[in-house]
Amino acid sequence: MAEVYTGRFAPSPTGLLHAGSLVAALASWLDARTHGGQWLVRIEDVDTPRCVPQADQAILQQLAACGLTPDGPVLWQSQRGAAYAAALQGLLEKGWAYPCGCSRKDIESTQATARHHVTVYPGTCREGLKGKAARAWRLNVQAVQAALGLPAVTHWKDRRLGPQQQNLSQEVGDFVLHRADGLWAYQLAVVVDDAAQGISHVVRGQDLADNTVRQIVLQRALGLPTPEYLHTPLVRGANGEKLSKQNGALALDLQTPETALSALHAAAHVLGLPRVSVQTSVAQALAKWTLLVRSHTGLF
Repeated sequence: MAEVYTGRFAPSPTGLLHAGSLVAALASWLDARTHGGQWLVRIEDVDTPRCVPQADQAILQQLAACGLTPDGPVLWQSQRGAAYAAALQGLLEKGWAYPCGCSRKDIESTQATARHHVTVYPGTCREGLKGKAARAWRLNVQAVQAALGLPAVTHWKDRRLGPQQQNLSQEVGDFVLHRADGLWAYQLAVVVDDAAQGISHVVRGQDLADNTVRQIVLQRALGLPTPEYLHTPLVRGANGEKLSKQNGALALDLQTPETALSALHAAAHVLGLPRVSVQTSVAQALAKWTLLVRSHTGLF
């Protein structure tokens, strides 16, 4: 039986959609449509202190203005704490997770920053807290790899970027599952939710590619399937940095069909798709791009 394609777009409601986030939304929607699959939306509001009130609903309205409507119920991570707790408990029972009493300053004082600006955790609390109070909970990467017979270097293939690899222990270390501030970590939440929603294909921005090995190893530890991954090109600001809410990216103006189509044209251009007629409606543009992607592989 052929695999049922299920994709998703998972924005964080720390602000409204900007040009960069619309690229990921459009790419994930088009990929689902060209595979005859379904497209879901997940609101990644697990980092509650950073979330902007009502931004989740505003994002859903922005997507609808662009003709990007989900094929099933929207999922909110803030309502998923019990599922994350169950996953962590399962890892603890196997001895694959442990409490950590280190502060960020403690870690940075003992380790140089690795590539991609990831500070490698040196495993200080892997054998016990040594009198410190537990602050966070971490995955014991080496224990998982040893128990499951996983290699030290994880290889995976991105549908756009090609073959990728990472030595998780050396380049990241034992990463956080439950944060010191009491919030669930992104890595655990995204892995649990991708499995719960039956996600078979993940299409997201290239800035998240370096998270993939952490998620693959965690998927193995939890006995969950690994989706196929495709990481889209980034939109960059005038300073050359990735366009993001943190560096002042402006919210998209999608108040009219004309502004929505203009924003979609800009996103399509980043994905290598042609501009369609200005007289075309949003729905017609999406249909034309879907046919184009379906007939040409490797556009993304």
